[in-house]
Amino acid sequence: MVIVTRIRREVLTLPAAQLGPDNPLPPLRPLDELQRIDDRDRDGMPRDMARRLGHEPLHSLLPVRVRDGYGRTREPRALDTLVIENDRLRATVLPGLGGRIASLLHLPTGRELLYRNPVFQPAGFALNGAWYSGGIEWNIGATGHTTLSCAPLHAARVPAPDGGEMLRLWEWERLRDLPFQVDLWLPDGSDFLYAGVRIRNPHERPVPTYWWSNIAVPEERRVLAPATEAWQFGYERRLRRVPVPSYDGIDRTYPLNSPHAADYFYEMPDGQRRWIAALDADGHGLVQTSTDVLRGRKLFVWGNRPGGRRWQEWLTEPGTGGYCEIQAGLARTQLEHVRLEAESEVAWLEAYGPLDASPDGEWARAVQGAGERLESALPRTRVEEAYAAWKPYADTEPGETLATGSGWGALEVLRADWKLPGTPFPEATLGEPQAPWRDLLRTGSLPEPRRVRPPHETLVAPHWRDMLEAAPATPHTEYHLGIAQWHAGDRAQAVRSWERALPLAPSLWPLLRCLAVADQESGHHERAAERYADAFDDLCRERRDDGGAWTAAVAALGREALEALLRVRRTADARAVWDRLLPAVRERGRFRLLEAELLLAEGRPGEARAVFDAGFEVADLREGEETIGRLWARLTDEPLPARHDFRMRPETP
Repeated sequence: MVIVTRIRREVLTLPAAQLGPDNPLPPLRPLDELQRIDDRDRDGMPRDMARRLGHEPLHSLLPVRVRDGYGRTREPRALDTLVIENDRLRATVLPGLGGRIASLLHLPTGRELLYRNPVFQPAGFALNGAWYSGGIEWNIGATGHTTLSCAPLHAARVPAPDGGEMLRLWEWERLRDLPFQVDLWLPDGSDFLYAGVRIRNPHERPVPTYWWSNIAVPEERRVLAPATEAWQFGYERRLRRVPVPSYDGIDRTYPLNSPHAADYFYEMPDGQRRWIAALDADGHGLVQTSTDVLRGRKLFVWGNRPGGRRWQEWLTEPGTGGYCEIQAGLARTQLEHVRLEAESEVAWLEAYGPLDASPDGEWARAVQGAGERLESALPRTRVEEAYAAWKPYADTEPGETLATGSGWGALEVLRADWKLPGTPFPEATLGEPQAPWRDLLRTGSLPEPRRVRPPHETLVAPHWRDMLEAAPATPHTEYHLGIAQWHAGDRAQAVRSWERALPLAPSLWPLLRCLAVADQESGHHERAAERYADAFDDLCRERRDDGGAWTAAVAALGREALEALLRVRRTADARAVWDRLLPAVRERGRFRLLEAELLLAEGRPGEARAVFDAGFEVADLREGEETIGRLWARLTDEPLPARHDFRMRPETP
């Protein structure tokens, strides 16, 4: 008997680390610059690819905040899930953590088709920090893992094209100010989960757009895709065309063969069906396919060197097996953004399901065999027909609400009176973060805070900047206006706004910190260090308690101040900052690392080495970050201990 597709709520209990509070300091600089290439690599690449590589790359995380308050202590935690299931597949979705599909279980065989992480452990891989591995994630915004990785999405039931139900996920992506949706449904009796995706641009201007669906699968696989060339990008930041499957004598389509972490963006001929599969030695695994709008396909591998293996342990439980990623995106590579015209949209359909085919042997034969099995299991025409059937339902208003996301979309809809059928952002979802901006919208004035606390988030889009410029010039307004001007590239005017606010501001440290960043960006590192020291002094005087918000402010500003003071060798002032940090902050791994650097700067290398010997874990270590290894090399000629080896690129002389 066919089981009718159904959607239900469940709870998934995992060992989980707490996310902690967001960093209250506005991110005036990106966290890193990993997704940049050497200009010489542009020679010989397709013209449309070269153009998209230079199309409005991200220069700022604003208005999003950095999420770096998490740790590495895991305790059992109940996570709300939404399950969509028919008699063939069961998909488990985490609406509170980016809408990720944590599990895709093939019921007749009992096979898990994805890499299912047995823990929830945030790590510093998202554009704004906290990210976690496993499952299928939806990456929108800009090059990298989305800022929504660990954020809640709206979710609701929606009628499906076949008369059943879909699970709709939607949110407002704040880096590019774009609403998007993902509609998940399982036709009765189908072995494939469909995902209808739509990104809309309601603005009267074009917007750079980015999307990659990121699928984690166990790495003991061979990855197949219909391509004979790929664009390889590694942590040495070089982009080059390489043959598929092998170059330098290594078959790179087996993830464990590659020495170092790298991306392989497959170059698929025009007209070729878009698909990618990961199959185990017995020929079982997952295939992803789509309509042609989602043109790119990619393999990411961690590599078999110690650094890659250490990252695998870091993101999950040691001994539980590693993973690789197969991905699908709007462009050839993840270094590109596509242009979404004014008042337009882009939409496509994806399908995920089991595939049985032989992965081994000669490449062309293996790819042909897998492609034929895919065509038999899910013909290309059926995917196109499913897309055509879904598209009219994309505007259908949701039914029962199953989860609630942020209120930022509601604020934008309230401001512009946009009509976005299918993805409602009701005013009822507005919360405390949006309250000051709703007041600015209604009264023309940004309200002063009612109590002393770290500043609230800043909105930086041109329309909000215009409102700030027209508002009464209070110190509070000047602070936020300066951040919006900085984001717009008008750095001189931003500095003037912050300096105007200083004489009357009740809180000096937020302004001094912004001015310190401006000093650093203009090369005035001595003045930046002085301002950081003054800012930290003011924060310590103002701090009201040891609660989460103030502790996050002390940690964030203390870290930046320490780094700035050590840069100009003001070790006594750096020690004064260290001594005033809260004990709980000093115990964090990031600060233990800073303590070792401070001790070395004070001429106490033995004590600095003792910090390493005692052990620490830098919870918010960034992808590709080499801080630990560089400091270790200043302390000793001994090999870097395995627990600190996160190196992800080939060693160079």
